Amino acid sequence: MAHFAQLDENNIVTQVIVVSNEDIKDMNGIESEEIGIGFCKKVLGSNTNWKQTSYNGNFRVRYAGIGFSYNEELDAFVPPKPYDSWILNVDTVSWESPIGLSPELTEEQNASKSFYDWDEETGSWILVTPQ
Repeated sequence: MAHFAQLDENNIVTQVIVVSNEDIKDMNGIESEEIGIGFCKKVLGSNTNWKQTSYNGNFRVRYAGIGFSYNEELDAFVPPKPYDSWILNVDTVSWESPIGLSPELTEEQNASKSFYDWDEETGSWILVTPQ
């Protein structure tokens, strides 16, 4: 099965659909994104915009989800930005905090199911320990 993401006028994914492999093959039996896009437009409207997405993340970096954006320059689906201060790493096409990864948890913190959460107001990682 092939998967196609519908994009709005801002390249934001509004839905992801499954299309039969038979509906994206040319007359030689070779699968084509363009044929798949044509199929999507025929079924859901000629004025719609589509990009194929890979369920296994084999292309366009990751599987598209509703609310993700399609970055034409990177030819990749980008998840929503989690915080205003975070920066897109164009090599990994992932959002990163401006100060890097959260600190490593100690064994004790792991045992207590603690985790780090981003505090946008202070621009730092905050250790959260459940009660």
